[in-house]
Order: sequence, then structure tokens, then C-alpha cells
Amino acid sequence: MLKTVLFAFEDEGYCSLRNMEDNCKVNLRYMYLMDHETPSYRAFGYFIENELEGQIEEIFRAVMEQIRKQEGIDLEHLFIDGSKFEANANKYTWVWRKGTEKSRYKLFEKITAQLEELNEELSWSGIRISTNTEYTPEYLEEVLARYAAMAEIDESTFQHGKGHHKSAEQRHYEKLKAYVKKLREYTEKLNICGTERNSYSKTDHDATFMRIKTDYMGNDQLLPAYNVQLGVADEYIAVVDVMQYRSDMDCFIPLMEKFKQLYGFYPKYPIADAGYGSFNNYLYCQEHGMEKFMKFPMYKKETTDEKYRNDPFRAVNFKTDEDGDLVCPNGKKFHLAYRKAVKGNLYGRQEEIYQCEDCSGCPHAAQCKKTDKNRTIRMNQELTAIHEEVLENLESIHGALLRMNRSIEAEGAFGIMKHDRWYKRTVRRGLNSVKLELYLVSIGYNLYKFYNKHYRLREAA
Repeated sequence: MLKTVLFAFEDEGYCSLRNMEDNCKVNLRYMYLMDHETPSYRAFGYFIENELEGQIEEIFRAVMEQIRKQEGIDLEHLFIDGSKFEANANKYTWVWRKGTEKSRYKLFEKITAQLEELNEELSWSGIRISTNTEYTPEYLEEVLARYAAMAEIDESTFQHGKGHHKSAEQRHYEKLKAYVKKLREYTEKLNICGTERNSYSKTDHDATFMRIKTDYMGNDQLLPAYNVQLGVADEYIAVVDVMQYRSDMDCFIPLMEKFKQLYGFYPKYPIADAGYGSFNNYLYCQEHGMEKFMKFPMYKKETTDEKYRNDPFRAVNFKTDEDGDLVCPNGKKFHLAYRKAVKGNLYGRQEEIYQCEDCSGCPHAAQCKKTDKNRTIRMNQELTAIHEEVLENLESIHGALLRMNRSIEAEGAFGIMKHDRWYKRTVRRGLNSVKLELYLVSIGYNLYKFYNKHYRLREAA
């Protein structure tokens, strides 16, 4: 059964369960692998979901180890790229975390007003319900139960429909009960979304809405998707992972940890485009002995725009005097004002804020600054030094070859997967199921590459 499933994904890129069943009936290759047995599509589905789900990473690693032994794959050079695959979810089923939080705070205000109204009506009894700026469903349920017991409320006696007059107690009870239900709904949505995502789909809670380059409408709309990350070595997919992050920068560290989990070491040369070049990722490479061959966001402008690179009013181009102070083109010193933490940095790094001693009467003010105040600049000496190291690495002969090969291998792998083997959208729902699917597709891709290489060698001989 395992041989048949892997061969099906090698043969077709992505093979549906019903196609597997049909192939076992009419295709001699599938009949040979199944020893002329014909499992139903349900049997294939059960085998994939229940037997392979917990073992698929080990199967992927075992297949790669066999290919590595025969092909001598160099895992020290890993070419990394990511692509957003549309999820199998309805298009307009988004839930936005910020919108939900905004609605929840509006609901808090309504709850407070309702509790204040209850306190006014209960003032004769000496009982007061405490109010707050935020509430939990459990607290409101407790308030509701206490109010029902005190007012002796029986829901079976409630009045409904036209021509029936609701009592004040019934109106308060029903309104508060509706607020509890709505608050529980908002709380559940925020728990599903979590703190690291800004949206999810109602029909696939693990899918995040992302901008995809090509969509059906051709207008760059938001679609539920997963961020698929590939690490390619010698044309074979060495590591694959499925992320919920919209940015590739956040995907680099988890992908390297997945590589370490599979092979027991980190690649010496991780090569990636400017989408991965962040302060966190550079420090992570430095910490784990990896060379920095990832472009940073301004790499193209830094290397192609000479005017920008040599601009004397850029802070990195300021000279220093004998005392080590930064000096602007007008000869004015910049003094350290304060330090602050770098936003989002995982290593506790700080950047320095410098302010010019006097910008009054400066002939270069129009080119140097945009306000009437003394100019302030932000300096991160460590990041600047890292950028210089990255530029030196990428502009070397070795770096130029690696950059060229990355566009061939990593982007080529996605090109073959999407356009040659017609796998452009995930079929399963849920993060774990999509990971299982991508592992099967990646194993099929590697076997497909392995077979084609050996077939060409046989033809050449």
C-alpha cells in the first residue's frame, strides 16, 4: 500500500484517492505494486490518514537518505524559498482578529451599561453588581445565575411574540443572556486566531488570509492560504514545512529547526532571497554556525543604485572624528540621546538614537531632514556590520554562483510542482493534514527527480 501511494504521487504530482483506486484497476504498474488487489478509495484514505500521518516525516527522511547515499547530495548548501498555496476553504469566510477585538470592546461597553441599569433597579435591596472594563463569559454567567435566583425567573413563563408584554426582569435576563452568548463567540474566535495571526477562515481554522500573486479575479485579493517553505539541495527537496505566517522572515528559523530535526545538523550555507534577511535571522545564523548568504530588504537598491549607496546624508555614510562622534556633512556632531530595544528582536538587542547638536542655519537642511528640529538618526552598529558582511559574501564569486543556483533550484522546484505537475492548491483541511499532503507531494517530487536523472543517464549510455 505504501509503495502504491508513493508511486501515485511520483507519477501524478498529486493523486486523488479515486484516481488511485481507478489506476489499481486498469494500470499495469499499479496492479503490479498491489499484487492485483484493488483497494477502494476509502481504504487508501484510511491508510494515509491513520497509518502515514504519524510516520510521514520519518518516511520522508528515509527516502532522502537513500537518495543521498546514491546521489551524494550536498546538504551543506540549502536553497530556500517560499510560496503561498491557496487553502481548501471558502473565499469570503474571513475572521479578523482586530475587528473581533474592536467588536468585543464595544460589547464590553454595552455590558457595563446593562449592569449599571440592573444596579439602579436593585438599589432597594442593597445588592450591587461590580462592573469593569472587561468581562469573561464565566463571570457574566455567574451574574446571570444570581440574578435569575434573586428575581425568581422561570424561562418557561416568558412571554414571546406580538401582543405580549415582557416584564422588566425578562428583558434584562434575555439581554444579558444574549451578551453572554456573543461574548463567548468573540472569545472563541480570538482563541482560534491566536496572537501570531491576524485572521483565519471559518471553513478551515488553520488557514490564514494572505495576498496571492495570481488569483481568479486578477486583482490581488486576499485568499485563505498556507505559506509553504522548501529547502532544496542538488535539485531535491531536503526539507519542507507549512506555516501560517504571511511573511517569509518568520518562517526561516522554524524551517532550520525542522532541517536540524531531520538530519541532526544545520546547513553551512542557507541561501535565500531578501524576504528572509532580518536581524533575528542573521543573529540566528551567527549563533548556529551558518554563513550569512541571505539578502536583506534593501540589497538590490544598495547594489544597483549608486546615488543611494553614496548619499552623504545617510547615517551609515557619516564620518567620525577623533573622539569617535558622528559628524554630518556640515561638520556638526551627533550626540547619543538614548537607547531603545529593537522591535521584535528575540535576542535583546538595542539601537542607538543620536541627535545633532545644532541644525540651525544648515545649508543642507533641505536634503538632510524634513522638519525644523535638530535631526535625529537611528544607528544599529551590529546590524550595519552584518549587512556589510552579507554584501561581501553575496558579491563574491561563491556568492554569485549561489544566488544564480538559488533561482534555478528553489524557484525551479516550485515551478515544476505548480505548473508541470499541477499542484497549486491544497486539498486537505487543517494544518496537520496539509503538512501530510505536502510531505507526500515532496516525496513524489524527489522520486520523480531521481527517476528522471537515472533515465537520462541510461539514455546517454
